[in-house]
Amino acid sequence: MDEDAAAPAADELPATREGGDSTSAVDGVTVFGVAVDEATRCAHYDTDRDVVAIRFACCEQFYPCHACHDAVADHDATCWPRERFDEPAVLCGACASVLSVTTYLDADHACPECGHAFNPGCAAHADRYFDV
Repeated sequence: MDEDAAAPAADELPATREGGDSTSAVDGVTVFGVAVDEATRCAHYDTDRDVVAIRFACCEQFYPCHACHDAVADHDATCWPRERFDEPAVLCGACASVLSVTTYLDADHACPECGHAFNPGCAAHADRYFDV
């Protein structure tokens, strides 16, 4: 480690994925969930393509998946409303770009900023996140 570089504070370190509630910071955006890593993967979805976190309309916080929200939040999830689809609500864990819902849904399963592949299986449960 560079002698001039300060060690990161404990709350800035990426969470491990060994279990338990955790948060991870992705370029300054906090992602809540269960065993969240630095690329937004969680205990529920952890393939190389599971690098998306969704900002839930009910609490304005990012979670990797609906199961993380259910496990960690103290309230019921609310889908992102259609009239807000142009607002930033989807975080790419690969490059930290925050995409609008429209951009994410139109992206053909890859980040339009960095090209990292997104899990195409997420489309099967988009209605858990967005008012589609």
